[in-house]
Amino acid sequence: MKKLILSLALVGIATMAFAQKKVVKSAERNFKKGELEVAMTEVEAALQDPETKDDPETLLLKANIQTKMFEADEENNASTVATGRSAYNDFQSTLKMVDNDKESKVGKEIFKEDIPGVLPDNLRPFSIETLRQASFNKAITTYEEDDYEMSYEFFALVSDIDPSDTTANFNAGYLANDLGKFEEAKKHFNRLIEIEDYDKLNSYYFLIQIASGEDKDPEQALNYVTMARKEFPEDKTLSEFEVQLLLQMNKMDEAMASVKSALKDDPNNSGLLLRHGYLMEQSGDMEGALGEYRKAVVADPDFFEGNYYAGAIYLDRARAILAEVNNLSDEEWEKRAPEMSKEADGLYGDAIPYFTKASELKPENVEILEILFQIHTRLKNTSEAEKVNQKLIAILGPDWMER
Repeated sequence: MKKLILSLALVGIATMAFAQKKVVKSAERNFKKGELEVAMTEVEAALQDPETKDDPETLLLKANIQTKMFEADEENNASTVATGRSAYNDFQSTLKMVDNDKESKVGKEIFKEDIPGVLPDNLRPFSIETLRQASFNKAITTYEEDDYEMSYEFFALVSDIDPSDTTANFNAGYLANDLGKFEEAKKHFNRLIEIEDYDKLNSYYFLIQIASGEDKDPEQALNYVTMARKEFPEDKTLSEFEVQLLLQMNKMDEAMASVKSALKDDPNNSGLLLRHGYLMEQSGDMEGALGEYRKAVVADPDFFEGNYYAGAIYLDRARAILAEVNNLSDEEWEKRAPEMSKEADGLYGDAIPYFTKASELKPENVEILEILFQIHTRLKNTSEAEKVNQKLIAILGPDWMER
């Protein structure tokens, strides 16, 4: 009697297991027929049952179904992304169930090649490769529709599926940076700088800018510059970044050594000349600073900062002389004031072309316009002063002098 009861129990267990396997088979059939919602309901049920939930092929089937849903979804919205992400996670979990063995039967199914348009849908594998291709296509489609948020999400999925995909990683990083998703941008650009035989200069540029700008971490930015210069020793922009960061970190001696070295290779670089002038100015060498600012303007006549800084030195010199005149005794004033005032006026005159150019480059900058008005007024350049006055009136109103 006991044997009979045991036999009946074993038959019951076998029947239940067989029933669940029938559910999985039904899910496979509905998957191939395109009845995806039905197939998903069935495979979810199988994944809840003790008899089939630990079979990697059951979870793989779920990932296949989700991939087919993902590819077919033309909405290309957050829900679409969620389906794709779920499929990706299930592919990853399936691979873990076979000890990450890509050469196993299941492993080969996960990464099976899929070429849309060659085979009918019922014969396509809808593997992780399908997911990658579909996500890339959706990334392009949404980008062309100016939906950059979704385009980023789809490119990010592609790059997570294949971290060595340089196109997906760069596009994801670029879009993330543009969208203000700086942590995500760093992830993708850091992936790129780890890839051999890839031109990663632009990735370094982005990482440097994020570190110095958004993260306010000049040390990390300088680390990226150092790494980049080992690979791109001739790049002039990296030299400028290095000098700028050293200045930001108040490492004046190192900055001076760096800018001098850079100028040997690129003597007409207006940005480097400006920084060299700034370092000289900080050390008290005003004559040397002025010389570098003037060189910067010769190298690039439309360089706003070069024009402004050169004009500012002439202006400061003139004002310093007039301040000295005001402190002269009556006796000294009679002797020295006329000559000193003439010298100051000459310096004011020297400043005019630099501030005039700076004003042309930034016509809404009222500070420069006010400086020009004061200089022209002092030098009795009446018509020029009135021209500047009219510009200030147009920007600030007729009572601008009373502000």
